[in-house]
Amino acid sequence: MEAGRTTVKNGKRGGVAAMAATPGAATSGDPYFPQHGNGGYRTTEYDLELDYRPHSGRLSGRARITAVAEQALSEFALDLGPFRVDRVLVDGARPARYTHRADKLRIRPARALPAGASFTVEVRYTGVPKPVRTRDWGDLGWEQLEDGALVASQPTGAPSWFPCNDRPGDKASYRITVTAPSPYTVVANGTLVARTISASATTWVYEQPAPMASYLATVQIGMYELIDIAVGPVPQPAAVPQRLLVEARHDFARQPQMMTVFQDFFGPYPFDDYAAVVVDEELDVPVEAQGLSIFGTNHVDGRRGHERLIAHELSHQWFGNSVTIADWQHIWLNEGFAKYAEWLWSEVSGGPSTAAHAAKSRTRLALMRQDIRIADPGARKIFDDRVYQRGALTLHALRTVIGHAAFVSLLREWTATHRHSTVATEDFTAMAQRHSAHPLGGLFTMWLYDTKLPALPQPR
Repeated sequence: MEAGRTTVKNGKRGGVAAMAATPGAATSGDPYFPQHGNGGYRTTEYDLELDYRPHSGRLSGRARITAVAEQALSEFALDLGPFRVDRVLVDGARPARYTHRADKLRIRPARALPAGASFTVEVRYTGVPKPVRTRDWGDLGWEQLEDGALVASQPTGAPSWFPCNDRPGDKASYRITVTAPSPYTVVANGTLVARTISASATTWVYEQPAPMASYLATVQIGMYELIDIAVGPVPQPAAVPQRLLVEARHDFARQPQMMTVFQDFFGPYPFDDYAAVVVDEELDVPVEAQGLSIFGTNHVDGRRGHERLIAHELSHQWFGNSVTIADWQHIWLNEGFAKYAEWLWSEVSGGPSTAAHAAKSRTRLALMRQDIRIADPGARKIFDDRVYQRGALTLHALRTVIGHAAFVSLLREWTATHRHSTVATEDFTAMAQRHSAHPLGGLFTMWLYDTKLPALPQPR
């Protein structure tokens, strides 16, 4: 996600196992958002069936979640906003006992779950989705628009529309089925595998087999035209308001070239396809989801005035979506890489060089308060522009010290080794050291852990 927060400007806002079983923690252990996410199990698959009525904003949902118990569990918890829960089943058995308070759905199965057991939980729920309101980033999650809906959940908005284990380190495959009135287009994560049209409603089915964090799950509903930016080797569809088709085709025309350039730098694209959605509202900033990115009408001007944002969001498919941070303190591994991808695209496409961008960025940062450690910025500062800028400068400093060839080799190993898995800052610094003939501890200490802004290193 580009620095800032995506908000709508013009829209609405038995036996031995049972004896040993203990409740799973209704917290995640994330140092920034401990109340989001839950312990005691890990999810492996979400199967979501949603029926949405845009004019009333009412959502009816059935979520079937497959998970594995990491300890013997007498109960476990899911994150879910203020919906009415109609039924909860565990392993398809008789209805389970549950409580639903303070956005936590605590479930007690009829029999305790032994450690290592795979189990399913089915939740049926209804209501009008309410975004997760935050002081620093506005509304997160499901937002009703003037004519449709958008979902931008980063970092903690996923419970606004489905029950989940809402922490970035818990990744699962998804199947998302959405029924909406037939005039509306629905876009969700993954590949469109079925579309069934009736007289009044259309059901859209998307599958995302690659593991995905809950904050990256999304649904976009609106009066959109579907076009193809590219058909191969990576299909790149787009959903765009009809009045912006000409401008969008121009503004996104270089995205296939961008895809090729980034594969040269970062390795093979990690998913089956990549979609863009231009929602029919102005947004403060675009936002990434797995396999697609969401832009506002204000990001389409017919002059490629926001092309750096297209590069930024595309690069997140490698950095953030395939290689996902284990918890939110490591956010620079998402946003610093995406900011540097903007500079790389600029250099390759005939704009200012990465060195020019780095010099300008450092001059800008030198005028700001130097009170942030970007390897641990604090919960309120995870989307601070200094995390983005200084994260990119860290990568530029590293590239300068180890050389371009070693830097590209590092990036490709990073995305290949941790493809569809989770990482922390220490994983990156350790791998970087293996690509360097010189000690890097001082460089990383200055750029990632000290608050004082260092000077950029000179090429060797």
